[in-house]
Amino acid sequence: MADPIEVKVKGYEVIEKVVKRSGDSGRVYVPKSWVGKKVKIILLEPNE
Repeated sequence: MADPIEVKVKGYEVIEKVVKRSGDSGRVYVPKSWVGKKVKIILLEPNE
């Protein structure tokens, strides 16, 4: 298992969600007002 890394990010809003299955990948829904905006997705727990 990899050790977590520390990341410092400046932003305007935070939403914490669980990734849902979508076909053979995953999906996270964000507010419609975020469409066309630049976002970062950060994995908050180990990917085992």
